[in-house]
Amino acid sequence: MKEQEAAIILAPGLLTTPHAKVTHGLLRRSARFEICAVVDADNTGRDAGELLDGEPRDIPVFASVEDALEHSREKGKSVQWCVVGIATHGGRLTDELRVMLKQAAESGIGLVNGLHDLACDDPGIAAAANAGGVEIVDLRKPRGIDELHFWTGEIRNVKAPRIAVIGTDCALGKRTTTRLLTDALNNAGVHAEMIYTGQTGWMQGGQFGFILDSTLNDFVSGELEHAVLKCERAISPDVMLLEGQSALRNPSGPCGAELLVSTQARGVILQHAPGRPYFEGYEEEQFAIPSIQSEIELIGHYGARVIAVTLNGEGMSDSELQSEKARLADLLKLPVICPLLDNVDELTAPVREFLLEQTA
Repeated sequence: MKEQEAAIILAPGLLTTPHAKVTHGLLRRSARFEICAVVDADNTGRDAGELLDGEPRDIPVFASVEDALEHSREKGKSVQWCVVGIATHGGRLTDELRVMLKQAAESGIGLVNGLHDLACDDPGIAAAANAGGVEIVDLRKPRGIDELHFWTGEIRNVKAPRIAVIGTDCALGKRTTTRLLTDALNNAGVHAEMIYTGQTGWMQGGQFGFILDSTLNDFVSGELEHAVLKCERAISPDVMLLEGQSALRNPSGPCGAELLVSTQARGVILQHAPGRPYFEGYEEEQFAIPSIQSEIELIGHYGARVIAVTLNGEGMSDSELQSEKARLADLLKLPVICPLLDNVDELTAPVREFLLEQTA
C-alpha cells in the first residue's frame, strides 16, 4: 500500500469508548491513511475529532458504509481502504462488522483488519473481496517461521538506549504516549524513533516494529531484537521508544518483560489509570490492578528504572486527575504528567537525563 491512501474506519457503537483505540490513533495521526469518514450509527452527524478530544478534524461520522463512501465521493476522494477500527473482546469479528466489511468489499474497497479473527478466513467476506477484486490485509495473520527471527544477543551491540513505555493495564494509551513523546523529543533536537508492537502502529505508518500478539511466542524476543537492530542500522537514532502491550501482571495477557529483558531497555515510562481499580474487562471478577509503587518495584527487579509516570484520566474529572497527579509526584518523587492534558515536552528533560546516564 502507498502512503496516505484514502480510508474509512469502522467503529460501530464504540467510537467514544476505549475499545475504539485503533480509530482514535488513526484520527490523531496516520502517515499511511487519509481518514475520510468514520462509521458509527450512535454518533451520526458528529465530527469524529471533536468526539475524540474536542478538536474538529473535518472527519464526519456516518451510520453506514454506503453513506461514508457517498460522502467521500462527493468530496472527490477515491476511498481505497476500509479499516476495522475497534478492538472486540478476544479479537473476534462481530456479525455487524462482517456485514460492513462485505459491503465495503462489494463496493471495490480493500479491507484492513487488525482483529484476531481473520477476514480472509470468513467465507462471506472472502467471496465479497474476490467479487470486488480487492485485497484483504489481515494484520494479525501469523507469519511463517521462515519469516521470523530468533533472539541472537546482537542487541548488546546497539548503541541507542531503549525506553519502554509500559502500563499497569491494557487500553491505557501507551501507544499514544509513545508517539507523542517521540515527536516531542524530535522537536527538541533528540533523534528519537518509535518501535511499534501493535496493529495501530503499523496503520499509522510506523517504519520499525511488528505485531507482537500474533507472533509465535518463541520468536517474540527475536522479533523485538530484530526491530531494534533494523532501526539502529537504518537511522541510528539517539533513543528508541518501545511501545508496550498489555501489562506485566495482567492475568489475561501478561506482557512487558520481553521489552525489559530481550531489548535490555533500561528506562521505563509507566502509564497508569488511577481511576481504574480492576484490569480492563475483568471488573466483575474484581481482578485488582496492583499498586503503582509495587509495579515500579517490580520493574526495578528487571534491571530497569521508571524515569516518569504518565496518567490516563479514565473515570476521573480533570480536577481529580490533576490532584492525583500532584499526589503521585510527591509520593513517587518522579515526573508525572497527563499526556492528553499536559505538555508532553515536560518529559524531554527526564529522558535527556536518562540518556546522559546511559552514555556516561
